[in-house]
Amino acid sequence: MGPLAVSLWIFAGVSALTWLLSLVTREYSWTDRIWSLVPIAYVAVFAAASHANARLVLMLALVTLWGARLTFNFARKGGYRPGKGEDYRWQVLRERLPAWQYQLLNFFFIAVYQNLILLLITLPAYTAFQHPTPIGPLDIVAAVLFLVFLTGETVADQQQWSFHRRKAAGETSSRFLTTGLFRYSRHPNFFCEQAQWWVVFAFGAIAAGSVLQWTVIGPVLLTLLFLGSTSFTESISKSKYPEYADYQRTTSAQIPWFPSRA
Repeated sequence: MGPLAVSLWIFAGVSALTWLLSLVTREYSWTDRIWSLVPIAYVAVFAAASHANARLVLMLALVTLWGARLTFNFARKGGYRPGKGEDYRWQVLRERLPAWQYQLLNFFFIAVYQNLILLLITLPAYTAFQHPTPIGPLDIVAAVLFLVFLTGETVADQQQWSFHRRKAAGETSSRFLTTGLFRYSRHPNFFCEQAQWWVVFAFGAIAAGSVLQWTVIGPVLLTLLFLGSTSFTESISKSKYPEYADYQRTTSAQIPWFPSRA
């Protein structure tokens, strides 16, 4: 069985597992819980099948760093706690949708579509597997860019974590974070997350010697997912904090840029 077939079986298994667990536990964040783990497995499958091709080993190392950081951040926020790790946005949607509509959303979007995106964003590793060309300077540039975006996401998440701890302790009067990296982007962590997977696509393009690769669908769909998620998240934030609209007027949504005057 080839590595792509193995990956498809993993996709089918995790999709079914996350859906069944959501039905049993009545929690709907099981895909979130495996989000930082399954992509490592996909890239590892291609790296192993390539007999340790240098580019794929490098990709696996970078994706493992991404997964370790994201797993740590998700765990410290309580994401793996039984009964307490569900994304608050799913609860909002349950209140807005009839039960049968939410269960369709749960199966097709939460369990299947999101897991499909996790597969697709790793398939540049399949391109690299098909084109085992020697590693070169462009790969080094891509690796450095990946680490820059990884560092940016780490800093943004730490700033957000520290802010919410201060907020919970009553040490700040601010109701949402607007300083640090969040002065230049309302969601710098989202921007860096997407950018890392665009770099992963770049590794596949470098291996093939062309950017015209069908695997671009992975980062494209991830970007669209984040755009939709950002819009929904901000609609909730604006309903809780009317002054959030001022923040939206002065600060870039995702791509970091200098703040404007309202």
